[in-house]
Amino acid sequence: MAESKAVDVSASSDPIDEINGEVTILDGNSIDDGVRRALKSRHLQMIALGGVIGPGTFYATGFALRYSGPVGALLGYIIIGIDVFFVTQSLGEMATLFPSTGSFNEFAGRFVDPALSFALGWNYWYMWVTILANEYNGAALILNYWDTPIPNYGWILICWAFFTGTSLLGVLVYGEMEFWLATFKFIATIALYLVAILIDTGAIGGKYIGFSYWKNPGPFANGINGFGKVLVLAAVMYSGTEAVAITAGESRNPKKDLPKALKQTFWRILIVYIGMVFFTSLIVPSDSTSLLSASSKSASSPFTIALNKAGWAGAGNLINAIIVVTLLSSINSAIYIASRCICAQAKANRAPAFLAKTTTRGVPVNAILFTNLFGLIALLNISTDAGEVFTYLLDISGAAAFIAWAFIGLTHVRMRSAMKAQGMAVSSLPFKAIGYPYLPWIIFFLNIFLVLISGYTTLLNPFALKDFIFSYLVIPVFITLYVGWKFWHKTKWINPAEADLVTGRREWLNPVEEDVEKSCFQRVRNVVVG
Repeated sequence: MAESKAVDVSASSDPIDEINGEVTILDGNSIDDGVRRALKSRHLQMIALGGVIGPGTFYATGFALRYSGPVGALLGYIIIGIDVFFVTQSLGEMATLFPSTGSFNEFAGRFVDPALSFALGWNYWYMWVTILANEYNGAALILNYWDTPIPNYGWILICWAFFTGTSLLGVLVYGEMEFWLATFKFIATIALYLVAILIDTGAIGGKYIGFSYWKNPGPFANGINGFGKVLVLAAVMYSGTEAVAITAGESRNPKKDLPKALKQTFWRILIVYIGMVFFTSLIVPSDSTSLLSASSKSASSPFTIALNKAGWAGAGNLINAIIVVTLLSSINSAIYIASRCICAQAKANRAPAFLAKTTTRGVPVNAILFTNLFGLIALLNISTDAGEVFTYLLDISGAAAFIAWAFIGLTHVRMRSAMKAQGMAVSSLPFKAIGYPYLPWIIFFLNIFLVLISGYTTLLNPFALKDFIFSYLVIPVFITLYVGWKFWHKTKWINPAEADLVTGRREWLNPVEEDVEKSCFQRVRNVVVG
């Protein structure tokens, strides 16, 4: 067994206290507040990418195409992509200064109101739990392509048992798995874009398509109703960009590696998603009945549909095999993020204490088991079509994402107010967000607006009660969590002059190294593999 010894940080400006927790060394890595700081720069950069390219990425693109048409889907993804870019700027500034697994949920209690921290933490946890359940649901959708005798619930239970085991292996194993799987997924995605070009130009299938599907059946579908669905879908698909800040709590050198990950990962995600929508819109018409909808019991990837139509009957097997590989990391990532979130909540006494337990190697075992248990929500598809379950879970996680992003903006404003009140220079920040103070306020009001309109189509004739409940359920739950904690604990908004700008800065971690001049090849390599 590896030797564990205490770290002497008595001379540090970041003392060990009840918030930071005990720090020890295990196999050359810090065990900081119960979790192991073993993730390297390349891990962080690929975790955010790998965590958001899963089965849902492939068939959900078809969902967007079917509901809003090629131009509608593309516009929706671009709008939410810009929103996410603003969010990563604000979050990057806070997370590099205070690198912890609690991330923006913790910062909300530090700079805004402890009650907001409680509500945001649980909001972010159930957002990722519904994403996790949807990934299990998606696994059943995809695996049923092969017409096996195993029912949907059987595939869900098999996946659930498998990922319960892999998620308990530890953060370093997770980081290495995620790095290589995410690299594969990124390369496979680019390869699929090349295949789409070959199909579109007629090199595969012998028929030139061009932009004909943009003309017939048309650039838009289902009007503003379909566009609204795409905005919610895009929010869920982009979720994970901000989650890289959670990994700061297990990063070896967060002040150097986190800004790099936040800067580079966004562009890769933007390329993946905008590219995915664009290329699939060229090769599959939006009125294809094979695309995922609320009534689907199984679903095909748009690439499978296009290749089958082009005459390659066995294409579905190849595409599905690629999607199954994406499944290996996307579910692991969802469990990782949700479990670290609820573990941090428990350490702050905002969740049951048993969820704070970690092993000697820094694995939050109870939080992992608790989180994955709720992934079995996917078993709802026993009595309901898998496509309908996908839609309901999508509504919940999309609304929760908008709420999380909105309050990241507000928390950033409050942190800067505290810095100003206490005379802390902006130049001392390891990473400075662009566009302050305008962008944080834009983030706040834009995402509040988006969460309020996300389900407005359910109010139209005919009124859909079930759809309305799932679209807006998150709002009253969030308000109840905030108001309940506030009145029970009699919390108050934090005075900027009294906000804590010291605890948790972890200056004893590896210092930021000076960047050296890199060749063009090295820069391209950094963008691709980190």
